[in-house]
Amino acid sequence: MTIGERIKQLRKQKGLTQEMLANYLCVSCQAVSKWEREICYPDIFLLSDISDLIGISIDELMGKECSFCVHKSSACQEK
Repeated sequence: MTIGERIKQLRKQKGLTQEMLANYLCVSCQAVSKWEREICYPDIFLLSDISDLIGISIDELMGKECSFCVHKSSACQEK
């Protein structure tokens, strides 16, 4: 799944419109639309705010799996 697909899916799960997300991040609705359509990507300085708002880590937003989970570590399974 791409970053745009993740943003769109999680935004909808949180019951947020593109406009609501845009207002929270102080960007235009068009910017959010472009992220979700993979025309461009969010500014790196927005990643923390986006991940906080939609409830995932920046690593998850970027598509990186938990390294503990990849290796089936017991530390990850305890969470």
